[in-house]
Parts: sequence; structure tokens; C-alpha cells
Amino acid sequence: MIGMPAAEYVIEVTYLIATALFILSLKWLSSPTTARRGVFAGEIGMLLAVVGTLLHNGIVEYKWILIALVLGSIIGVPLGEVAMTAVPQRTALSHAFGALCVTLVGTAEFYLRAPDVPPFMMAVLSMEVILGSLTFTGSLMAAGKLQEILPQRPITYKGQNFVNLGLLGVAVVVAGVLVANPGKIQLFPAIVGIPLVFGVMMIVPIGGADMPTVISLLNSYAGLSAAAMGFVLQSKLLIIAGALDGASGFILSVNMSKAMNRSFSNVLFGAFGQEQTSAAAGKKEARPVRSATPEEAAAILAAANKVVIVPGYGMAVAQAQHAVVDLANILQKQGADVKYAIHPVAGRMPGHMNVLLAEANAPYDQLYEMEQVNAYFPEADIALVVGANDVTNPAAKSDKSSPLYGMPILEVERARSIIVLKRSMRPGFAGVDNDLYYNEKCMMLFGDAKESLTKVLGEMKSLI
Repeated sequence: MIGMPAAEYVIEVTYLIATALFILSLKWLSSPTTARRGVFAGEIGMLLAVVGTLLHNGIVEYKWILIALVLGSIIGVPLGEVAMTAVPQRTALSHAFGALCVTLVGTAEFYLRAPDVPPFMMAVLSMEVILGSLTFTGSLMAAGKLQEILPQRPITYKGQNFVNLGLLGVAVVVAGVLVANPGKIQLFPAIVGIPLVFGVMMIVPIGGADMPTVISLLNSYAGLSAAAMGFVLQSKLLIIAGALDGASGFILSVNMSKAMNRSFSNVLFGAFGQEQTSAAAGKKEARPVRSATPEEAAAILAAANKVVIVPGYGMAVAQAQHAVVDLANILQKQGADVKYAIHPVAGRMPGHMNVLLAEANAPYDQLYEMEQVNAYFPEADIALVVGANDVTNPAAKSDKSSPLYGMPILEVERARSIIVLKRSMRPGFAGVDNDLYYNEKCMMLFGDAKESLTKVLGEMKSLI
């Protein structure tokens, strides 16, 4: 940096600090105990990155930047004020907006540079636009499924995978032609339009059960497209930040696929989440089920010494996380040992249960990952399942015909007694019945989880 102008030196130092903070942010976000620090580090890093960019001498005037900043704030602040249950679809929208930005910047850069675009620049620009376009529509589709605006079940037809891969292949071929001959400007809309269609077709056959993996995968695509944009704009910080985003999203997707014992190809093309046939579903519904009242549940919990609480999407829908933690606190005051069992793909986004429990101030040291807590279930007097369905289904271990077969689960059935809070006997995202509910040790407490827990809490307080 010797001989560098002072302003440029400040920018480079600012970018260096921002890069370090981004790396530390990812490191700290990997643990619940340091997650808040990680979020703060990421926010400071992004602030420094924005400030450093605004100091760049290439900016002619700030008027349009300020207008965009004001408009973005007006739109962004209300979008940020969402219920915890809406965070997954809000995350998908963030991916969509970021991908749209990348696509628009790439399109503008092409038409500014064409036809004199060097081969390497054209290659990364094509990658930027293709990934940005498919991530944009794919993320919108994911948000629509999560918000239940679109059908959550997979929509498939014969030869769908061939059509989808064919569309992507055509876009890649057109990009190759443009790399060889960037003067064919008329072909450029194809590498924007075709991936837009592919993004829709990519998400249509994916069911709700796979949404956590899809969200992290779309995050990876958005990061990779941003890294490609960094090469186009010659921004080292954007390359690094995009690469970190892309790599972390990819690693998370791999880990989540392993948690479901499934491959990427199976997630993307397996149409996981289809309903059982009505005959099969009816056959399982006919089996006897034990139900419990809030009074009975309270009496059983009051006598328990070791309790494992299993949160799921039902807890998120009912916004019952505070009631869950209140119940855990009462149990602990009575001397019970309480643990929370967290499945990697419980809910609709990575870390969904961790976020909800953190909001309710559940102690971090009581949150146990699946590998840790499964060995504890045989010692537990009670396993309290709050809306978790597919991640507790024993069929994943015993029924080879089940779409869940092979997926690691929380081994709730090994507990001495089981109480399940659920609205009804409807199947979960995977569309399959849960054999756990027919276990002789299991009692179903039907109703809204928050309302049921409030009644249980009231009964337990009267017993103390």
C-alpha cells in the first residue's frame, strides 16, 4: 500500500476489516452461545463495506444513491418486522432481492461493455446472470410455498427432470456462444430469461419437507452469483463476501442433506413430500390412539424427574416457544432435569428451533443436537413433543417403503412416556403418517400448542 493515495488506503483498510468481520461472523454464528456476537460482527462488517464503497472516487454524485437508500429503507423496515413464523419466507425474499440485484447489475455491465467483452469477463458475467436469475425466481417460489400462497406439495409430471436440466443446458450453451463471440448481443436475453423459467421449474417439484435445505441451497446460489459479480466489478470484497456466502450455504445444504440421509439430487429431483394414498392413510388412521387432557398431562409432567422437550414447526405456528420455556422453568424449579432436543431440519429453515427458543430465552446449555440427545431418551421419564412430526417418525428406521426411510430422527419412542401436542392427526410435510402416535407409551394432547401448554401450566401451578 506504499505510495497509495490516502483515500484509497482508507478504503482498502476498511475492506480488510470488513472481510475479517465477515469471517468471524460466520465462525461465531456456528454456536448458539456466540450467535449474537456473530450477528453484530456481520452488521458492523457490512456497515464498513458500505462506507468504504461510498468513499470510492468513482462515484460521480450521491443523489441516486441517497434516493435508493431512502426507498430501500421505506420498503425494508416494514419487511423486517415479521413474525418469527414468517422468518423463513422473509429469508427467501432476501435471497430473491439480492439475486435480482446481481442479475440487473450483470445485465447493465454486459450492455455497457458489449461487444468488447474479454472471454473470462464474459464467462463470469454469464455465471453471474444465470445464477442470479434462477435464484430470483426460485426464491420467490420458495417464499410462496412457505407462505402457503402456492401448493406445498410437489407438482410433478413425466419427464420433468429432463425438461428442467434441458432448460439449464440451453442457457449454458448460449453462455458458451457469448463467451466465444460476445458480439452476438441478441442472445444475451436468453441467459436471463431461460434461468428465470428454470428457477420456477426447479422449485415446483420440491415439497415443504425439503424447504430448509432449499433455502440454504438458494443462499449458496445467491452467494456464488455475488462472487461472480465481484469479478465483473473488480471488487475483492464482493468476491470474498460472495464466496463466504456461497461456501457456507453449500456446506449447510450438505449437512442438512446428511441429516435427512439424502443426496442433493434426491432433494432437487426426488419430489419428496407427496401425500400417501387415501387408502394407506385411512388404514393408519384406523389404529387406536390414546388422548390426554391438560390435567392428565400436567400430573404426568409434575411427577417427572427427567424431561426432553422436542420442538417442531407446530411450536412455531402456534408461537408457543414462550409457553414451552415457561413450562421448562417450572419443571426445573421442581427439580426436574430438562433438555431440548433439536433436529437439524426441524421447522422450515436452518436453525429455526434455535431461533425460536433463543427468542424465549431458553438457556443455550439446555439445547442438545440430535446426536447428543438421542442417547438420553431411554433415561427420560417424559418426551414432550411440541408439533414435531417427520423428525420423530420411527418409520424412518423401520419402514423401507416410507419416503422418510434412512433419515436420522429424534428417537422419541425410546422415552418411558411420550406426550405429543398436535392440532390433529394430519401428516407432516412429508405427507406420511407418524407411527409414534400409535405407540402404547404415547398420549396425544390435541389442540393449539400455545393454548394447550397454557392450560398445562395452569394445572401445574395448582399442583405446586
